[in-house]
Amino acid sequence: MSLALKSRISHDASMTAKTNAYLVHLLTATGAVFAMLAMLEAVQGDWAMMFVWLVVAFVVDGVDGPLARKTEVKTYAPRIDGVLLDLIIDYLTYVFIPAFALFWSGLLPGWTGWFAIIVITFASALYFADTRMKTKDNSFHGFPGCWNMVVLVLFAIEPNFWVSLFIVSALAVAMFLPVKFVHPFRTERWRSVTLPMVCAWTFFAGWAAWVEFHPESWAHWGLIVTSLWLTFAGVVQQILYRETI
Repeated sequence: MSLALKSRISHDASMTAKTNAYLVHLLTATGAVFAMLAMLEAVQGDWAMMFVWLVVAFVVDGVDGPLARKTEVKTYAPRIDGVLLDLIIDYLTYVFIPAFALFWSGLLPGWTGWFAIIVITFASALYFADTRMKTKDNSFHGFPGCWNMVVLVLFAIEPNFWVSLFIVSALAVAMFLPVKFVHPFRTERWRSVTLPMVCAWTFFAGWAAWVEFHPESWAHWGLIVTSLWLTFAGVVQQILYRETI
């Protein structure tokens, strides 16, 4: 094989790698579009469609990370900071829009709604900038600000507003406690269970939103079971294996 041919093959391989890496960035950026679509539905009070778009954004967020690592975006597409891009979109879809929905829907009436929207947005802004967000095993250090998941479950089961207020307050405090929350893709321990659980949660979330949170839908029970696992699996690991973070 001639040197020129080898050089051409190497160049083509490099261009392919760069193209794939930038395509992943473009995929991540679609989350901003889905966030806008969700916000437009929220302003109109169409909570079911708002959550449909948030679930779509959640799926994109779930797949772009593994794709980014596979395509080595830091090497082949370094001009765009994928971590920063992901955090910007996550704040919109995980925090800002769900907090608005919780406030505007009336699930937390009066001062409780103001309390929730202020606590969620303020605490999450600090958490997303925390350099200790991840633990040594790539889990989350404290509740990872997944308010989209929390608020969707609250919409589905509609508990007493005092219960909702307690859940919001407890999770906001948990963002800054040495409590472990598993990452469905990157936490290796129990991943064979956690990954199906998060896939099931996504399915039940989409189902619940599609039927407009009908109170007799079985999707609600699926949301409760999967949410309990995703919330407490990390804590159980800390207890069983005496982990410190």
